[in-house]
Amino acid sequence: MIPACAQLTTDFYEKSCPQALGLIRSAVARAINRESRMGASLLRLHFHDCFVNGCDGSILLDDTDTFTGEKTAIPNLNSVRGFDVVDEIKSTLNEKCKGNVVSCADILAVASRDSVDLLGGTSYEVLLGRRDARTASFNDANTNLPTPFFSSSQLVSIFESHGLKLKDLVVLSGGHTLGLARCVNFRTRIYNETNIDSNFKASRQKICPATGGDDNTTALDGTTPAKFDTAYFKGLIGSKGLLHSDQELFKGDGGESDSLVQYYNNNPKKFYKDFGDSMIKMGNMNVLTGNDGEIRMNCRKVNN
Repeated sequence: MIPACAQLTTDFYEKSCPQALGLIRSAVARAINRESRMGASLLRLHFHDCFVNGCDGSILLDDTDTFTGEKTAIPNLNSVRGFDVVDEIKSTLNEKCKGNVVSCADILAVASRDSVDLLGGTSYEVLLGRRDARTASFNDANTNLPTPFFSSSQLVSIFESHGLKLKDLVVLSGGHTLGLARCVNFRTRIYNETNIDSNFKASRQKICPATGGDDNTTALDGTTPAKFDTAYFKGLIGSKGLLHSDQELFKGDGGESDSLVQYYNNNPKKFYKDFGDSMIKMGNMNVLTGNDGEIRMNCRKVNN
């Protein structure tokens, strides 16, 4: 699956709803103000949307009697969140734009960018004009998303299948500078693996017991879960990657992945710039434009 050469533009809503981007940003700022973790959640929603049949808002669809959507797939269950914030943004846009103008897929793309910017990263121009899928795929969500237990070769393979390179993998994984992980996703790492800093391991074992406490959480980057910075890369170099899949990006073998981790750790501005570039690239994957799909009135369900 290779990214579509989408007919997306930065000024897609300039005539139909010029205030749309400002309204989304204000709503994201309010949401992060209520709960600092929400920025990471919105970023994750966009990522998990794009990796399953393209950036088409399919992750937002609730299950119905006739189909099972992506929300209950293993990589998403008890993990993706922020749906209420998307609902809030959508209803505001429907009201202020005087109609159903802005797609749910575009809301995810813009809300991700605003989250990164508001939490200390660098803004980038989001391409707009995506339309929303009329269906979702539980099976594809189970097979197309990377898991916390993936090896480096599995990560590279799944990113390449979406037309993304190793550089995109490393830089987009840097999104783990934001947010929290659940004990169930890092227990194996802190109890069974050897390429891990001993103090880091001991402190995380206090948070995550060998049995029980599956939903206990800790910062993905070890220090600043609500600040977009390079702490994630610094952690990997110090063998303090929380997830197995994170530490797989830095093995200390001097490979290309190691070099990229060191480069971004030493060059925060370059990380911010390249993160934006890779987000734009990811946000372009297999989008619906023109007359394909629809613009959902309610992000949780297809239009009648």
